[in-house]
Amino acid sequence: MSEYALRTELPRYLRNHQESIEKIARKYGLDPFPTVFEILTYDQMNELAAYGGFPTRYPHWRFGMEFEQLAKSHEYGLSKIYEMVINNTPAYAYLLEGNSMTDQKLVMAHVYAHVDFFKNNFCFRATDLDASGRITDPIRTPLPYEPNRKWIDKMANHGARVRRHMERYGVSRIEEFIDTCLSLDNLIDPWRKFTGEPAERKIGDGGPEAIEVPRLRSKDYMESFINPTEYLEEQKKKIEAQREKKRNFPEERVRDVLLFVLEHAPLDTWERDVLEVIREEAHYFVPQMQTKIMNEGWATYWHSRMMTEKILGPDEIIDYADNASGVLATAKGQLNPYKLGVELYRHIEERWNKGQFGKDWEDCDDFEIKRHWNMRLGLGMKKIFEVRSLYNDVTFIDEFLTPEFCIEHKMFTYAWSTRNGRFEIESREFQGIKDKLLFQLTNFGNPFIYVVDANFKNRSELLLQHDHQGTDLRHDYAQEALRALFRVWKRPVRIATIADGRPVHLCFDGKDASSEDV
Repeated sequence: MSEYALRTELPRYLRNHQESIEKIARKYGLDPFPTVFEILTYDQMNELAAYGGFPTRYPHWRFGMEFEQLAKSHEYGLSKIYEMVINNTPAYAYLLEGNSMTDQKLVMAHVYAHVDFFKNNFCFRATDLDASGRITDPIRTPLPYEPNRKWIDKMANHGARVRRHMERYGVSRIEEFIDTCLSLDNLIDPWRKFTGEPAERKIGDGGPEAIEVPRLRSKDYMESFINPTEYLEEQKKKIEAQREKKRNFPEERVRDVLLFVLEHAPLDTWERDVLEVIREEAHYFVPQMQTKIMNEGWATYWHSRMMTEKILGPDEIIDYADNASGVLATAKGQLNPYKLGVELYRHIEERWNKGQFGKDWEDCDDFEIKRHWNMRLGLGMKKIFEVRSLYNDVTFIDEFLTPEFCIEHKMFTYAWSTRNGRFEIESREFQGIKDKLLFQLTNFGNPFIYVVDANFKNRSELLLQHDHQGTDLRHDYAQEALRALFRVWKRPVRIATIADGRPVHLCFDGKDASSEDV
């Protein structure tokens, strides 16, 4: 990909539009990082998208597979990538060659709103490479806020590390291990960086407690005879042995399974290095999963305002409206984060402008009074900037999704009807809609998995625990994950869960997968 750098610079006419749109964005109150735009052909855009936006990542067959999928999807007219933007300092954004001028302006406005979100939303502070104590206080932002997010350089370093291992141990061997690691890369703690826990602290290491040996009472001059040093040392060793026997390992259950394995599994040096690369890159993408609805909604809100109020000429309105309607369209059976996000921001802005919040509003049960409630406070813009900084998708939906919003947008839940053999509306009840959305968003739809015992039955077996929240694990997925864990832990592994209403252990011993009732 490096050869593209010499021929992807924006032409002067696009550079002029970029400078103009950046000034407009800043006048609206957006505060983005410096942003570098490049223009790419279809193939270059698909290749970058296959690499997750990073042309310098480690080599692996799946990137080629994703490129083929994206290329075919574009050739058949099924999809088209208009832009990509990278959370980096400076931010990098890519425009697609061949787009109309209206599309290029739309993408630039959209990108500046994304970069403002990257800089100011608290979740993305987890990607600061120089983050320290400030990451635990999302309200206070140090000024000037110029974090080190040179992730393009870091990804290039990751690629160099993996290539060195490939040169030494062979491509197939390294790629096979990367396959194993990628099947486990969701077993991390997405909030670990906000705990304030030092990175170098080992899991479960709370510091040894001082051991006090009981002493017989004696006068000072008789102390050495009544409580001899040899006796005290012997008793201390016995207490230590008993404590080790009783101590759980880890002492408390651990959510970051990959970190635990990195620290305690009998890995070769190259295996530990590759697993560390996969884990670091998994953490980079976590904030984007935590804020997908908010981030896309924020970018859509601002590109809509900037385009219609400041950027578009009269001859561009129809093209813009056509593209915008496609972005906000809702496909059957899918949640459109652009649509839900932007409508919720507009709903929040309207509520805070009209004063539709607080105790009086919450206590009012008269729908007609609520429908005409308008205190003309004008606090909407201030509120949505605050929301942009301090929320993620789960808290955003939990706090700001209202019955009035669901009624206005005709929201409902649906389920498969065994009687009619099709999906049908299940309910329009507000709490059911909200609960279903939150369930899908919490932990990105992944199960909650913890390490609870690394020496199960005193045989160095790894025991995991699944927090069952009403949905059983898919056994085929679980067994494949256990196979991958066995490859890393190199001892039998099992997970405690509930299947068909009864507690079970799903196990893999290196040869056979099994299920044991508990």
